[in-house]
Amino acid sequence: MDVQKMKFEEYKPTKLLKPFIKTYRIIESQNELVNRVLPNTSFALAFRFKGQTAYLKDNKQLFLPTTTFSGLRKSVRLINYLPDSSTIIVLFKEIGVSAFFRGPFHEIYEKSVSLDSFFSQTEVSIIEEKLSEAENNTERITIIEQFLVSNLYSVKADDLISKAIAKIHETNGSIRMKELASMLCISQDAFEKRFRKTIGSTPKQFSSIIRMNAVIKQEEKYSSFTDLALDNGYFDQAHFNKDFKLFTGQTPTQFFKSAIFW
Repeated sequence: MDVQKMKFEEYKPTKLLKPFIKTYRIIESQNELVNRVLPNTSFALAFRFKGQTAYLKDNKQLFLPTTTFSGLRKSVRLINYLPDSSTIIVLFKEIGVSAFFRGPFHEIYEKSVSLDSFFSQTEVSIIEEKLSEAENNTERITIIEQFLVSNLYSVKADDLISKAIAKIHETNGSIRMKELASMLCISQDAFEKRFRKTIGSTPKQFSSIIRMNAVIKQEEKYSSFTDLALDNGYFDQAHFNKDFKLFTGQTPTQFFKSAIFW
């Protein structure tokens, strides 16, 4: 990360919100830059309180709303931070988003929408105004936490889905869905519908995100990408390369030579 261009801070949630929120991430950019964001298993709620941000797609800028809610994705996102821009990103735990938002979450898979798709325009405008007027980031985090607490309507997690997620992580995304459903004593069809409703993706899509992130973390242990691919359940190098490029936007060789912000 170029510290001359980007200021990067993280804040932990308060005790009440800790079961649902992973972290608050603040990105402040003095100069224009592009950040490569890999798919992960967290819904993200981004509050831009200064400047402009955009997605880059096919060499075009797609400007984002002031407050943007993003679902899970299978493909890389290139985020263009324009000069003098600042954003706070709320990263939810995998089963945390359903405590604040009423789904169905699968409808925003691979999508980013304005927060007023879920809350009233008036409520969204009020928090945006408060954030723009706040004097510092600590105060902004407090404003966001007050908003989240006021919209916390469910504190009970789905135990079956929690167990499924734990097993997917344990196997680095390599477990078969039929086997997983059987372990949970539920039909595969019922399991997949319940997972999709709660998590915002199919369990297979979720597992593929876990698997590719595991592959990236293991790269240093291998002398060849072929061995890396085969040991992680890919049948051949071509299939691995295709999935890898969709996930990162680059070939394995390009990716591991380049810098990643987060």
